[in-house]
Amino acid sequence: MSGHNRWTQIKRQKERTDAVKGGIFSKYAKLITNEARVAKGNKDAPALRAAIERARKENMPNDNIERAIKKATEGGGALEAIMYEGYGPGGTALLIEVLTDSRNRSAGEIKHLLAENGGNLASPGAAAWAFERLDANLQIKDANATNNERWRATTTVSIEDADIEKLDKLVEVLEANEDVQEVFTNAE
Repeated sequence: MSGHNRWTQIKRQKERTDAVKGGIFSKYAKLITNEARVAKGNKDAPALRAAIERARKENMPNDNIERAIKKATEGGGALEAIMYEGYGPGGTALLIEVLTDSRNRSAGEIKHLLAENGGNLASPGAAAWAFERLDANLQIKDANATNNERWRATTTVSIEDADIEKLDKLVEVLEANEDVQEVFTNAE
């Protein structure tokens, strides 16, 4: 009866949690590297400080944060911030923020994930009309918004329960992608 001893169970559980942590840490490392490149390594820059604080909230080790900043200042590979737009189940608009080193690879992955989960990729401007960009430096007074939101839906869509489940699954799959930083939707 293999796989039934306590050590094997602990080992497999640790492998799963380590894989999840690794994915989260790699997303934040990309974000910190990009912000450090823009700030030219200045740790007092507001965007870099915000990225570091977000990473620390996820318990990212200081060594990883320092390595990401060092990579940006020493001229590592250039990362590009891209905003993809799409439509999900029930006609909900999606904004997908991506930070990647390969625009073509990311576009293909996002398109595949959307098509596989009941959504489709839209052309630029097709879904952005349903959102307004929030200034990251302003304090948000809305009780429903959090300080790290950068987009807010101006036009919302009510969807059925079955579509809500499909949309939740789609957002979960998109956020599991290593390049995707955040997903915004206009579902109620």
